[in-house]
Amino acid sequence: MTRTDRSVRHRAIPAASLAGLLAATTMLGGCSDHAHSGALIGAGVGAVAGQAIGRNTMSTVGGALLGAGVGYAIGSDYERVGRRHGHGHGH
Repeated sequence: MTRTDRSVRHRAIPAASLAGLLAATTMLGGCSDHAHSGALIGAGVGAVAGQAIGRNTMSTVGGALLGAGVGYAIGSDYERVGRRHGHGHGH
């Protein structure tokens, strides 16, 4: 195993742990609506993807921001469709 391989693995483990923590928090009722839950999950997934692609802090942060925005938009749309069909917050 090269030094670069160890460095990538060393950075990927905390990013994956953060994504898991965000997902667990969301599933346990950490967010009151789908838009915010989507933002949290998207941020975690985006951070992991950004780190895997760019392998630096800026890529991780950029991925987290992009993922949060996409996750929020998807969750917000899910809520809007749910309200239109009389399901409260999309449930």
